Amino acid sequence: MGKGLLEIESLTREEIDAILARSKDFQPGPGQAFKRFDILKGRTVVNLFFEASTRTRTSFEIAAKRLGADTLSITASGSSVSKGESLVDTLNTLGAMRPDAIVMRHEASGAPHFLSRYLPIPIVNAGDGTHEHPTQALLDARTILDRRGTLEGLRIAIIGDIAHSRVARSNIFLLSKYGVQVVLCGPASLLPREMGQIAPGVSLTNNIEAAIRDVDVIMMLRVQLERQHEAAFPANEYFQFFGLRPEHLELAKPDVVVMHPGPINRGREISSEVADSQRSAILNQVENGIAVRMAVLERVLAG
Repeated sequence: MGKGLLEIESLTREEIDAILARSKDFQPGPGQAFKRFDILKGRTVVNLFFEASTRTRTSFEIAAKRLGADTLSITASGSSVSKGESLVDTLNTLGAMRPDAIVMRHEASGAPHFLSRYLPIPIVNAGDGTHEHPTQALLDARTILDRRGTLEGLRIAIIGDIAHSRVARSNIFLLSKYGVQVVLCGPASLLPREMGQIAPGVSLTNNIEAAIRDVDVIMMLRVQLERQHEAAFPANEYFQFFGLRPEHLELAKPDVVVMHPGPINRGREISSEVADSQRSAILNQVENGIAVRMAVLERVLAG
């Protein structure tokens, strides 16, 4: 993985397998609580989030603490960035304090890569613009493995705002390494044609019924209104054509797994009936986020 974890695209399948296997060790058994370790005792992890986040930031903080590390969480609104300090100066200041790793989320694509060239400290990408969200793809893969036992030979539909989704990109890069057939679906304005060329085994459609037919997994995406100059569809119209409803599940495999990276917009991307159904693995994704991020932090800091 080199220094830190910046993306899925450059990882080998063997590196991904190692992280997923190790994350299994960190999962609690049925009815058990997460175990605490001292693997990273004496280490300090800084969570630096320039974008709002609940799941990812909290998950990284819990993961680090359960490995025995000290943590410090900083948001843009509570840092000197709000006073006009540049990104490089902020990171240089943090670097001078000598944390052992920085977990970073930023609205600019490539920001973690840029800073990794300036700082000797390992940087873990917690989402950069519309580029990648590597730990989300890893926790999604862990969740699929828990439900289906394998990634090989699966057919997976990713539905929603593909254009602005770093989650979609990271998942495509990961799943393509396992020969998964990925179907991307969304309105034409949110489904760039070039997405069909970023990895083998990817196809595109604007029809949700066609996308879902005979799939093993359905990944729904949030409509990222904050990255759009104007809404592509009114909420009720979007839900009519691209919202996941109970009748859609009848088109998929009988044991189809429904996923969503969150936060969920019920009634826009997915119905409550589906989100709360037995087919939903959404809360499993949240739980697996801690185990996967424990595996990533251990690999980055302890080898």
